[in-house]
Amino acid sequence: MSRGTIYLLHFERPYVHARHYLGWTGGNLEVRLDAHAAGNGARLLAVVASAGIAWNLARVWPGTRARERQIKRQGGLSRCCPLCGVVPARSADRKALAKLALRYGRYVVSGGAL
Repeated sequence: MSRGTIYLLHFERPYVHARHYLGWTGGNLEVRLDAHAAGNGARLLAVVASAGIAWNLARVWPGTRARERQIKRQGGLSRCCPLCGVVPARSADRKALAKLALRYGRYVVSGGAL
């Protein structure tokens, strides 16, 4: 399996029952997030955008498509969302998010996730 980036998007407010979106990209994360922001890509994010709900990049970690599916099957994405108040077990996650905030600032809420 090819490695890529697993990313968690946190919705500003819930859409029906959904509060998060978990995705995977084997390419450039910024390109994938731009596609989501433009309404291309995942149907859930297109519907969320049409409802006027903003989203923020909450967390990223390396992994395969299979790992992304495993996390989705576990359910309860709020349990791994720093914007929901969950503190990642490893400080490396916070450091990685801080690095991402510098690189992809428009997708990260300043202060909230760090």
